[in-house]
Amino acid sequence: MSAVQADARADGREAGAPARPRVAVFKLSSCDGCQLQLLDAEEALLELAGAVDIVLFREARGRSEPGPYDLAIVEGSISTPRQLEEIKEIRASARFLIAVGACALSGGIQALRNAVEYGDTVARVYPTPAYVRALATSTPVSDHVRVDLELPGCPVDRGQLLGALAALLGGHLPRRSTAPVCAECKRRGYVCVVVARGEPCLGPVTNTGCGAICPGMGRGCYGCFGPSQPPNVAALVRRFEELGDAPERARDRFRLITSSAPAFRDGLAASAGEPGRTEVTP
Repeated sequence: MSAVQADARADGREAGAPARPRVAVFKLSSCDGCQLQLLDAEEALLELAGAVDIVLFREARGRSEPGPYDLAIVEGSISTPRQLEEIKEIRASARFLIAVGACALSGGIQALRNAVEYGDTVARVYPTPAYVRALATSTPVSDHVRVDLELPGCPVDRGQLLGALAALLGGHLPRRSTAPVCAECKRRGYVCVVVARGEPCLGPVTNTGCGAICPGMGRGCYGCFGPSQPPNVAALVRRFEELGDAPERARDRFRLITSSAPAFRDGLAASAGEPGRTEVTP
């Protein structure tokens, strides 16, 4: 038996079988929640593993193989100099790149540091700031490289992720809803928390996909699925002010886990009379 045949059998493949798409799953700055969504898929994950060759997934297996990859799935934001280099390497080695979750799409909770002075923050948090190797900002993957598909959420919706992978394996791009959470509330018959309770809610500018969980529980959406298209951030800031928020407090409601999503970031800048920031991705 040759070494190639032995390796094929070890991976559950017959010698001479057609090559399966090579899939790699990467983690940058994140909590691992989006990877766990994939792991928790259980039987669906087993079916996926039979259709593709998962060659890198450090959360799930010890052995990793180098690229090139047919598909790279990336969780997490760009928060360190090493990650900035890594995401460029991933992009260069992957035919198709999917960014999953609020960190990869919007900077995540790490991006809250973008609004404050970095050096002062590090000095307050760490006893020896000189040991910290981090960027002054935490930014989305799309700020640095071309992304072929973005799947929002905190964590990403498991069904949406598996559906996207199935569509790609079938040879076509998945379709993504860009409707706001308000549309989901209407479909489910939920009472609007803004109208009925006067409670600020990011639902009018947030992409649906979560099932409108927060409004369904009688509380305002906090935007974990990122901006819908196109979100009228300035209008919603004015509405929050009408509900009693001070101007800065109204804008602070957007500064959560999706604060660095380009549409939210630039919309807030416009509402404050500041120039937006346009990123050019290679």
